[in-house]
Amino acid sequence: MEKDIIQAKSDMQNRSKQIFKTSIVGIAVNLLLVGFKAAVGMLSNSIAIILDAVNNLSDALSSVITIIGMKLAGKPADKKHPMGYGRIEYLTSAIISVIIIYAGATSLESSIKKIIHPEQADYSAVTLIIVAVAVAVKLMLGSYVKKQGEKVNSDALVASGKDALFDSVISLSTLAAAAVYLIWGVSLEAYLGVVISVIIIKSGLEMIGETLSKILGERVDSELAGNIKRTVCSFDEVQGAYDLTMNNYGPDNYLATIHIEVADTLTAADIDRLTRRIQAKVLDEYNIYIAAVSIYSVNTTDDEIISIKNNIDSIIMSHDNILQIHGFYVDKEYMMINVDIVMSFDEKEPDAVYADIKKQIEQAYPEYAINLAMDTDISD
Repeated sequence: MEKDIIQAKSDMQNRSKQIFKTSIVGIAVNLLLVGFKAAVGMLSNSIAIILDAVNNLSDALSSVITIIGMKLAGKPADKKHPMGYGRIEYLTSAIISVIIIYAGATSLESSIKKIIHPEQADYSAVTLIIVAVAVAVKLMLGSYVKKQGEKVNSDALVASGKDALFDSVISLSTLAAAAVYLIWGVSLEAYLGVVISVIIIKSGLEMIGETLSKILGERVDSELAGNIKRTVCSFDEVQGAYDLTMNNYGPDNYLATIHIEVADTLTAADIDRLTRRIQAKVLDEYNIYIAAVSIYSVNTTDDEIISIKNNIDSIIMSHDNILQIHGFYVDKEYMMINVDIVMSFDEKEPDAVYADIKKQIEQAYPEYAINLAMDTDISD
């Protein structure tokens, strides 16, 4: 397991290097485009090209913020933040989204002013060639940054890449408006600016919504949850894996817990060896550390208890929206029946269903104390 932890740290360092490299490329390219477009926009008196330059400046700022966020997120864990600072990357993504929204709002304001007080644009062949080159450059930059962001699972880079791709659309629209003006003498720049600004604002709102959703805490990816549970159940001693909880402390930085069912004949030493092997295998295959493996003991030798289980399973599953039953155990010494149920979020009256199930079990087995736990539908 020690080798796996060292490898995980090495992967995080490589990830940080890739984010830094990609952000530096973004800053350099965007600053060059800012200079070109600002000069061309002022010479041609084109509000669309000037707004395009401002947009590139915001992109450069986004890349700077990405680097700062990555550096802060990479700080080692300490007493105040024992799980590290990885979640700062989500805050970075939120800040970039706000910058995008602000850029869209200022663009919208400028475009509306141009509609109210129109000014004549003056396009030249050089102007159009420079804008065309800018379109190609932003397309390549946006695709590169977005691809690298997805590769290293960086929301900030993905957001910057998407923004760059939107910029290429803006520049392309500017070219289209210039062509319309040169051919028919109709100026669409200001109206085009309004449309573009609305698209930018919409994109920013969607990005910040995605980021805030991750900060709040999202459901574990179904495929990942299923794969982890299958890996855990691949051990012969494990009869079932349940209640997988994964807390996200930054991109690719999870701390997980899980419950497993094992036979009541296993010793403490058997269980200790088993849980350590599970932790090592999950860390090796998914780079996810399972901090705790909780145990459900399964009655395996008492036919009467097995009969009780089958009957209680039937009582519980006769109700709608029951997704799962697990953790069943009968303690004859203390006359207690333990069972956990998972109810779908679709159930409108979960408390009433819970009360009804418990009442039916108590009526069927009045000599036992019933410990019915209702687990949350955390993962698939």
